[in-house]
Amino acid sequence: MDVITASNLTHHYGTKKVFENLNFSVKQGKITGLLGKNGTGKTTLINIINNFLIPSTGEVALFGQPAQALTRANKARIGYLIEGHIQYDFMSIAQIERFYSGFYPRWNARKYYELIDLMHLKPSHKIAKMSCGQRSQVALGLIFAQEPELLILDDFSMGLDPGYRRLFIDYLKHYVSTHNLTVFVTSHIVQDMEKLINEVMIFDDYQIKYQEQLSEFLNSIHIYTAPKTREFQRWCTHNPQVLRSEELANEIQLVSRLKTDELQQHLAQDQIMATTLTPQNTSLEDAFVALTGRY
Repeated sequence: MDVITASNLTHHYGTKKVFENLNFSVKQGKITGLLGKNGTGKTTLINIINNFLIPSTGEVALFGQPAQALTRANKARIGYLIEGHIQYDFMSIAQIERFYSGFYPRWNARKYYELIDLMHLKPSHKIAKMSCGQRSQVALGLIFAQEPELLILDDFSMGLDPGYRRLFIDYLKHYVSTHNLTVFVTSHIVQDMEKLINEVMIFDDYQIKYQEQLSEFLNSIHIYTAPKTREFQRWCTHNPQVLRSEELANEIQLVSRLKTDELQQHLAQDQIMATTLTPQNTSLEDAFVALTGRY
């Protein structure tokens, strides 16, 4: 079942194109991570999915229903976490739980307080006096208490130190595995995404360029460096087996779906001489930077 579906989605801010004719779906039970450089339109897309913004053309559907016409019952099936985590920081731990509980028919306060108890804080403690990491824990507890079927996280790791990021990811992974939750997530910390997601989407040049299972994606993306020559530069630019190439100091880095021996065969066939390909490690961050460029 498709929980999120985008059909021919296009958006502009005045004459500035953000993205054009996006078509993708997010399957039930998947943790899908959306990666893209700053300014590529990730938050714009999140806002359209949540119906905070009307697209220029096209449509987004959630649970098979247009985002602009979601019933109250379907809205209650969605948990949403924005940058900054909590907006009502003038409330106390107990006050914000009571406030949120009125909006969600399946509210489970026990799940909220399970996470709150780890901080050893009183229910009367004001959220404004908490650290960023403690606030993230409150936010995660509020999301779990909603018992959502779809969770949308926009840059969840913003401002968190490594310990709280690890806590957030561990709790979220456990919750997803036991509740068949669908998650659509963005983050600037790609290492965190690699630990969390099982499907990756990469945004570049106004399009979704890649959408694949994470394991399959990492197994099929190969990064190489080779000495820089004019002949090799031209070959990288025009060979369809090279997904992207970039000049480094005295080297060229290239990305391909082909393994080393297969790519060497193409070089030999095209009579590109004296080129030694050196395979590089391929983490999700390495693959993302190699495919979208450093600048």
